[in-house]
Amino acid sequence: MNDSIRPSVAAQPSPEQQTSRAANLLWFGVPLLALILASVWLVTGDWLKAFDTGAPPVEKITFERTVLDSEGIHLQIRAGGSGPITIGQVMVDDAYWSSKQEPAGTLSPLSSAWLHIPYPWVLGEKHDVKVLTRAGVVFKKTIEVAVPTPQAQIGQFGPQALLGTFVGIVPVVIGMLFYPALRSVGRNSLNFALALTVGLLAFLFIDTLEEALEFAGKAAESFQGTTMVLLVAAATFLLLFAVGRRHGTPTGIALATFIALGIGLHNFGEGLAIGAAFTAGVAGLGVFLVLGFTLHNVTEGIGIVAPLVDDRPSLPTFVGLALLAGAPAIVGIWIGSLTYAPHWAALALAIGAGAILQVIVEVGSYLKRRAGSQAAWLSPSVLAGLTLGVAVMYVTAMLVKV
Repeated sequence: MNDSIRPSVAAQPSPEQQTSRAANLLWFGVPLLALILASVWLVTGDWLKAFDTGAPPVEKITFERTVLDSEGIHLQIRAGGSGPITIGQVMVDDAYWSSKQEPAGTLSPLSSAWLHIPYPWVLGEKHDVKVLTRAGVVFKKTIEVAVPTPQAQIGQFGPQALLGTFVGIVPVVIGMLFYPALRSVGRNSLNFALALTVGLLAFLFIDTLEEALEFAGKAAESFQGTTMVLLVAAATFLLLFAVGRRHGTPTGIALATFIALGIGLHNFGEGLAIGAAFTAGVAGLGVFLVLGFTLHNVTEGIGIVAPLVDDRPSLPTFVGLALLAGAPAIVGIWIGSLTYAPHWAALALAIGAGAILQVIVEVGSYLKRRAGSQAAWLSPSVLAGLTLGVAVMYVTAMLVKV
């Protein structure tokens, strides 16, 4: 009996250890308590009034969405600045007009609301909307060409899914059909294909980061869009890099999966842009544009299967990679057409940029190992693949700007 009791007694911390832990907790609590007390003193105290010059708080408004329908003009606005904002009046084409705010009341910083303006806008005409705050600050939104905004309906999900399939999944599958040809080529040709992958991913990284920064510029300044994009992209890269290297350097199916994931996140952002443009009524999604998306994304499928030439993946593996890379375009179109906010779009694209950068590093490392030396980056096949990958993506991107 005594022997069975001894281990449990020995496992209990000694009084000295308990005292040490209590002291550690106390020293952690002291600075936190000091921070709380300082914050309370700053908020409840009135000593900052000495610095008050009498100037009103800085007011800023960001126009996030514009909807035109039979009932008039609808604007989604987001408050920024250093204080709350109260909407006073609305002007359309230099004439005061009635409006309804939803939700009503004062807007606190970073909160949003809809302004419903029953104005009889004219098809094809230009309209200027001015929002005046109670403080007398004027914010202007210009509608360059007034056209009805397409309304999201359940019946549109099917056609949008078909569109997403053509711009996302179909081209990736077509590119993956090059897999048997890649298995039959020599070492230099395979290095060319891997370098082609790095080239196309490099273009996608720059393109995705540029789009993320563009959306960040449209978001409320309080979101610190540029800083958010760079930090999220860096954090995504480091997280995926750590996950990818936890079992060593990824090769084969693991590397192909990371490539498909990076491309999928890019296609998700591409789908968001298409859906948002559709909602705004500015996307002419004709046959030529869809064909441009298909040509633009075919190279992505080649990049996915390039690391698989030494393996013999099953058909379900190829299907899974194709869906991982292409299906996010469908989801992006759905989300972009239903709801849109520039800061969320910037966040999604920043994640995609970080994922693509991680894939570039891994594919480059894989190519270096296969080539056997650092000088292999200067071989004609590698340089040709890099150049062609960037060139093809650049030229075909001219066809897909919505």
